[in-house]
Amino acid sequence: MNLFDLSGDVAVVIGATGVLGGAMAQALAAAGAAVAVVGRNSERGEDCVQKLKAFGAKSAFFRADALQRDDLVRIESDITKNLGAPSILVNAAGGNDPKATVTADLKFEQITLEAWRGNFDLNLVGGVLLPCQVFGPGFCARGRGSVINVASVSAHIPLSRVVSYSASKAAVLSLTQFLSREWATQGVRVNSITPGFFPAEQNRRLLFEEDGTPTPRAKLILGHTPMGRFGHADELAGATVFLASSKAAGFVTGTDIRVDGGFLSQTI
Repeated sequence: MNLFDLSGDVAVVIGATGVLGGAMAQALAAAGAAVAVVGRNSERGEDCVQKLKAFGAKSAFFRADALQRDDLVRIESDITKNLGAPSILVNAAGGNDPKATVTADLKFEQITLEAWRGNFDLNLVGGVLLPCQVFGPGFCARGRGSVINVASVSAHIPLSRVVSYSASKAAVLSLTQFLSREWATQGVRVNSITPGFFPAEQNRRLLFEEDGTPTPRAKLILGHTPMGRFGHADELAGATVFLASSKAAGFVTGTDIRVDGGFLSQTI
């Protein structure tokens, strides 16, 4: 028995147009799953689909804003018609609004409610809540499914400056555990992955100078990471496929897998 064979599964990857979401989508496709690529950017979405088809996977792009329930309801129907009933949901959409980041020019008490709520909308509401509300009932009705939410090291220990982002990702962990309990008897597993620091579009300016050298903040991060380097997006593949597979992780729910190079293990 191949524990990591996802043939016959249909995976929905929300945020597959991003670096980490795209890598997770490729991992699922390589394991044999049909993959629905979901995002707002059609050009990036179609590019991702072509990469997945190179693995021989059945794949299609479905344009949607994860903050719009109607969009998610529409694509759930479209995905089922075109690829089959979903059995895997990866919630990889998220990010940080710089307007909610503490800087020398912006103190904590100056962060607006709009900016604060923006991160909660992006990371919690659109990042987990609405997709689970839309796709979860179908999983429960069919008696099987795996939900994989993307958390952050900042959810465990809030990092300096990104206070709203950290709080919203901590809420992702809490909601993950709640749903894992609620859906456990209905054959649906809900887990999360905590990535460490992986260079992507949203954090590249924080990590690298224009000449490509690490910024002072990046040097602090690397100094706090036992492996002494940033992660590569494809290093999320193993955790993704493991959690997606009912054969490999059939008794695993409510769990968070850290892929962080040891960041959260470091003290002094």
